[in-house]
Amino acid sequence: MNREPSIPFFPAVEMMTQGCVTISNGDLPFPQPGGKLEVSHLEVALNRETAQILARSMTRVLLSTTSFQDTPGIHHEMLAATGYEIVRERGPLPESKMLELAGQFDAYLCGDDALTRAVIAKSLPRLKVISKYGIGLDKIDVSAATELKVPVLFTPGVNHTTVAEHCFALLLAAVRNLVVEANHTAAGRWTRITGHEVCGKTLAIVGFGRIGKEVAVRAHAFGLKLIGYGNYWDEDFARWYGIERVTHFDDALRRADFVSLHTKLTPATKHLINAGNIRLLKKGAVIVNCARGEIIELSALVEVLKSGHLLAYAADVLDQEPPPPNHPLLGLPNVVITPHIGSRTHESVQRQASCAVENLTLFFAGRKPIAQANEI
Repeated sequence: MNREPSIPFFPAVEMMTQGCVTISNGDLPFPQPGGKLEVSHLEVALNRETAQILARSMTRVLLSTTSFQDTPGIHHEMLAATGYEIVRERGPLPESKMLELAGQFDAYLCGDDALTRAVIAKSLPRLKVISKYGIGLDKIDVSAATELKVPVLFTPGVNHTTVAEHCFALLLAAVRNLVVEANHTAAGRWTRITGHEVCGKTLAIVGFGRIGKEVAVRAHAFGLKLIGYGNYWDEDFARWYGIERVTHFDDALRRADFVSLHTKLTPATKHLINAGNIRLLKKGAVIVNCARGEIIELSALVEVLKSGHLLAYAADVLDQEPPPPNHPLLGLPNVVITPHIGSRTHESVQRQASCAVENLTLFFAGRKPIAQANEI
């Protein structure tokens, strides 16, 4: 673990009502005459600002999201200004690694690390809060966190533009063979493959939250016919962009030339597209997935790709991230996979990271965070 320099750690500092600090005699770094010191001998009157610095110096945070760490921006200054001790790891971390680290931190500033019930339980009593960088909470056992009284903070409303743009990039890459053609040219081959237009085709958007709506805005500009499926529905937005609501998922699959997935992963949406319904799609259809890999049953997807029933699958997510070298989607000629970079732009990273840091600072200041996923 890489540790950043921090203010020296004091084992027990209690904020007093009058702005003073009492330092207890546990684990003191100097000899104790007679083996024991009375607390009254160690009471030191400090101003409130110094007391706050001491309190912050005891707050230890695990930072595991790599896009936060790798992307320059104001979020680094914001995190440094907190005075917290920051320990950096390269996520996403599996449960085994999180169990190894559990119990050493007051807060997790995490990406898609495995925060299971076992991890959260072992992190107590020290763990006070989880601050998720991003909006997807499927790697966090939120029900366990709620039961164990650990707030889960997250950052909605910061990445929808970036993900929608990436979604459209994937769609165009798939229908126009952009990756294959670029690789041909780079290898010195002038091979020209005939692609497809998107204008006039039908796009089914599954999940009509912020990202799904941003995709609809771009699809409308490209001249696509739009149908939507999902629990949430903004009637005014749909009317403005000419989006038809479809109430049965199978009907959406039957009508779509392209399907764009933007629903969160839950037990109800796992394998939403599966062996029983995937062939309802038209021959030559394209699926774009910027949500979660597990929303599609992998074996069924591979079968229709190899048979040629689907023209292409374009995704920013997989069921295993990073994938093993023998993952069945890797190397298929009609598959475009990017390494979960849909929200990884300089603009979006700074928004997400700043929000995640602000959530932490608000929480530790006793104020309401920007967004909390559970009620404690």
